[in-house]
Amino acid sequence: MLADPVNSRLRLHTIIRLRWIAVLGQLAAISIVSLVLGFYVPIGACLTVIALSAWLNVFLAVSYPSRHRLSIPYASGLLVYDILQLSALLFLTGGMDNPFAMLMVAPVTVSAATLPLRNTIALGLVALAAAAFLVRFHEPLPWIPGIELELPIAYKLGAFAALCVSTTFIGLYAWRLTKESRQMSAALTATDIVLAREQKLHALDGLAAAAAHELGTPLSTIVLVTKELELTIKPDNPLYEDIALLKTQALRCREILQKLTRHPGEEDPMHARVSVRAMLEEAAEPYFSDKIAINIAAAPAAESTSPGRRQAEVERRPGVIYGIGNIIENASEFAKSRVDVTAHWNASGLTVTIADDGPGFPAEVMDNIGEPYVTTRPAETSDGVLDEDSTGLGLGFFIAKTLLERSGATVGLANRTGGQSGAIVTVSWPRAVILSQ
Repeated sequence: MLADPVNSRLRLHTIIRLRWIAVLGQLAAISIVSLVLGFYVPIGACLTVIALSAWLNVFLAVSYPSRHRLSIPYASGLLVYDILQLSALLFLTGGMDNPFAMLMVAPVTVSAATLPLRNTIALGLVALAAAAFLVRFHEPLPWIPGIELELPIAYKLGAFAALCVSTTFIGLYAWRLTKESRQMSAALTATDIVLAREQKLHALDGLAAAAAHELGTPLSTIVLVTKELELTIKPDNPLYEDIALLKTQALRCREILQKLTRHPGEEDPMHARVSVRAMLEEAAEPYFSDKIAINIAAAPAAESTSPGRRQAEVERRPGVIYGIGNIIENASEFAKSRVDVTAHWNASGLTVTIADDGPGFPAEVMDNIGEPYVTTRPAETSDGVLDEDSTGLGLGFFIAKTLLERSGATVGLANRTGGQSGAIVTVSWPRAVILSQ
């Protein structure tokens, strides 16, 4: 889940701390202007406005626990208050003539990082409306006694334009950065979940194989004893049918255990390494169908020499198998008739290429494929209705790419050339991190 539809990501203690900083800054600014510079400041009115923020902080701290997450409307209301409080101070101290008018950007930036976009837009409009009001209506800017400073309207409009640009740019930038950070965090969490699931499945495979090996001998003994009892007990004995049933069930258990150990090289932890071709076949097995032909080839590179030409073996890593399998799945979904999975190795490393004869990667998303929530699947069905089940979120390829890169691989994307259509995904490992030495 990327966002809570009810609560914001803004915690109460965060906004309280930010407001205390603002209160201290405002007190310091008024003190310096009035006491150090000797300019006239309506201290009583300014301190009243500042005191409202201080009392609001005290009320919030007493009413709620510090870790309380604010609801979206409540957080928006508090940020609107901050805008209005700052606007009141600016009204008393020169309006847009006051250089501290640029602080109107701060509440909008906080909103962009913690609230939905629509709330940020609304807060931005409130801030700009307040700034537009301050261009025309405000008290004189504190200045040297006996001199009233009135800046030209062109300067005020320029300051207002700068505030508009700053609010828009910084707000959108903070919102976009926060959104990408949330998406990346959610995608990495999904990757960890998938990897943990694959590792658990691998561990269960090993336990099943070990259990089958350990139970084989006692089951064989049970079958042997029941056969002898069948020969000893006559058919008219009431126990004869029970013994026959016991033998049948024991044989059935032995058959089940034989199925568990049918591929000991893939499931037994004592055979943790498999050939490159076996790894590719295991990755592609769930996606074999009559519609799309998946062709697998594994051989040393043509230019390789010893030891590169030895039969290559790799460690059976669930993350690698899942990653390659996911790429094969994507290729089979977009392919017209075939997917070619080829592996070549030499003294330098191993390269696996998955190519299909589909439409290829769209040029407009080629550079972003592999990022979370970037998908090449069509967004609409034939009747123009969004099909969320078929479009996907773009996490599949991101998870596959992340798992493969964690194993030390480099993943490259390209489209076929020379008049052929289709996508090509190349996964390359240095020999030291993937192949047996």
